[in-house]
Amino acid sequence: MSPFRIFLMAFAATAGSVVAMAALDRMKPAAVVRPAVSQLSPGISVRDQIQLGDVKSLRDSGFRTLIDLRPDGEASDQPASSDVERAAAEAGMTFAYVPTPHGAIPDAIVDGLARALADAPQPVILYCRSGNRAARVWALAEASRPSGADAKGIAGSVRAAGQKVDDLMPQIEARIAARKPS
Repeated sequence: MSPFRIFLMAFAATAGSVVAMAALDRMKPAAVVRPAVSQLSPGISVRDQIQLGDVKSLRDSGFRTLIDLRPDGEASDQPASSDVERAAAEAGMTFAYVPTPHGAIPDAIVDGLARALADAPQPVILYCRSGNRAARVWALAEASRPSGADAKGIAGSVRAAGQKVDDLMPQIEARIAARKPS
């Protein structure tokens, strides 16, 4: 076999591999892309875990308060709430810490977020690892607020933030039914 023929066969095999890999890459499911910051209601937004370097850019974007709903120590790459609090103070921002466990959301957590939001200069960023717990706790706090949004509005806001809420709908509706007039 001539060297030219060997070269052509190697070239054809390589080109075929490249085409096959490109086809396989197109077949992968698209990754879910969530916006970095999603508004839940006027003055209240949610996002995934922030890093210390994000604090000043969030301030420069107009945010005045950070509320951390992720318990310290969940992951090694997660900054401690005390470090985020210090960075927020250095940036002239308010900080609150409402650590929320995975799973069922305790009433004390919902009440804690409601208190933090009542005192927080707006606009506010709520965050946790993915934004999920933060959005869900907000949904329950909003449902409890006397002048809060209705169930459809709350669910729509959480879904627009790329988070799930359907399993919370009975709790949201019960909290709305139990609202006390303001």
